[in-house]
Amino acid sequence: MSELLAARDLEKEYRGGPEVVRVLKGVSLGVSQGEVVALVGASGVGKSTLLHLLGALDRPTAGEVRFDGEDIFSRSDGGLARFRRTEIGFVFQFYNLLGEMTALENAMLPGLLQRLPWEDARARAADALHEVGLGDRLNHRPGELSGGEQQRVAIARAIVHRPRLVLADEPTGNLDPKTSEVIFDLFLRLQAERSLTFVIATHNQDLARKCDRGYRLLDGRAVAWP
Repeated sequence: MSELLAARDLEKEYRGGPEVVRVLKGVSLGVSQGEVVALVGASGVGKSTLLHLLGALDRPTAGEVRFDGEDIFSRSDGGLARFRRTEIGFVFQFYNLLGEMTALENAMLPGLLQRLPWEDARARAADALHEVGLGDRLNHRPGELSGGEQQRVAIARAIVHRPRLVLADEPTGNLDPKTSEVIFDLFLRLQAERSLTFVIATHNQDLARKCDRGYRLLDGRAVAWP
């Protein structure tokens, strides 16, 4: 498999007054097309920070991220926004759904941001919701759905614009063990059916072992896991 994503010597610092906090101290990793890669570690070790850099939600203090061979941070801010809209899907622990919108409307948002015609965006969103098992929940709002169903809406939203890479930040951290298994198995099914690539940050090592391989964040660096 060809390498889709590569981080080289990534560093990230945050300044709070006179203090400098070094969260990442030289992270290097690679992800091949079609892999599901786990990123494990305790809370506070920098998993979310790393995912934000890999998805171009933030810029590193030093180092580079290459996607399909291109240094993404050589792009302008506008170019990074286009990269996020077209190449990356994001799944978050707390779903980040808009409560006043239906499941269908939430899933339509990436297509509308890509300026698809409304009917095309609607059709893609409906297809994605059917794919994650919510074909009978299109018109339900988040408050009318269980936690697992809300996360499946978030996954549908993450894949509706047909990204090549999905970054999931503790996607089961707010779910019970049985529902967590369902969500992880859904990722693996999407990997097989869509040839999607996933990087999944999790503190749940049992779920992480379902992935093709993994990295542990330790003292600001990534080491092969297990």
